[in-house]
Amino acid sequence: MLVGGASGIRVDVIRLPSASPFPAFREAPAFRNGEECPARGSPEGRVDIAMTLDANYLRGTMAAVLSILQHTACPESVAFHFLAARPDRPELVAAIRAPFPYLEPVSFYRFDPSRVRGRISRSVRHALDQPLNYARIYLADTLPADVRRVLYLDSDVVVVDDVRKLWSVDLGGHVVAAPEYCHANFTKYFTDAFWSDADLRSTFAGRRPCYFNTGVMVMDVDRWRRGGYTRRVEEWMAVQKQKRIYHLGSLPPFLLVLAGDIKPVDHRWNQHGLGGDNMEGRCRSLHPGPISLLHWSGKGKPWLRLDSRKPCTVDYLWAPYDLYKPAATALEE
Repeated sequence: MLVGGASGIRVDVIRLPSASPFPAFREAPAFRNGEECPARGSPEGRVDIAMTLDANYLRGTMAAVLSILQHTACPESVAFHFLAARPDRPELVAAIRAPFPYLEPVSFYRFDPSRVRGRISRSVRHALDQPLNYARIYLADTLPADVRRVLYLDSDVVVVDDVRKLWSVDLGGHVVAAPEYCHANFTKYFTDAFWSDADLRSTFAGRRPCYFNTGVMVMDVDRWRRGGYTRRVEEWMAVQKQKRIYHLGSLPPFLLVLAGDIKPVDHRWNQHGLGGDNMEGRCRSLHPGPISLLHWSGKGKPWLRLDSRKPCTVDYLWAPYDLYKPAATALEE
């Protein structure tokens, strides 16, 4: 059954419909807290993680959840918050519950696609134009009041370290913490129309703007609400509709509002770009250095490349977390 919550739909018990339109997944092992962890259900030490649920990326979401639970000492202290266009669909909820029957707490929230549909401008890749790609802008409006801090993760990541280390980073008064990449060519994220307009480019005055990837970020939800950051991002989306000042989905308006004013996090927490570039998705190798989180941002997704038998080398690092149960196997059972 479904139990209604203040801001979302909190899942209790639900049975998987026999004709689910979603993929079937193997059941994951049960993960329990270590001795040093708070008691299950205790708000102390809770780690809130937000992700979106999209049928096209559901296989990636399952792998991400498994990796998080497998590598943290306190898996029962992790609270998952899923945003979906139709969270009331029993088969969608069941698709999550079937591989993780012991997962608790878990909450589902409705993200209304109409909220952004009129604000979205075409980008270089169709997947970046989907409304759910913009749901991260509205986390503070969606999550309940008792969520004061949240770690937002894209569905194409696996975590190979204790996620509590990232979630508990000292924000130092900033609204967002994320790995920052100051060697990247920041100018390429905006059009000539932006850089040739003195008023527009002055938004970075007094800041040293650097690229950061919004697929992995820790957010001070209270500070985001108080600062009206949702409205500030939306204002730049409105400018984009009028003047075409950037090319790349939901990332540039985040950069316009926050670049140069975030808490930098060690790069080990976002080994990004493993999906290749946004146009051709060519294979990329790992960057040097330690790794805590692998991120298949870009066009190529590991489950698609593995299924097509044309995987990149890095895709074999994702494969151990894949809970997908092929249709033939599911029917046999």
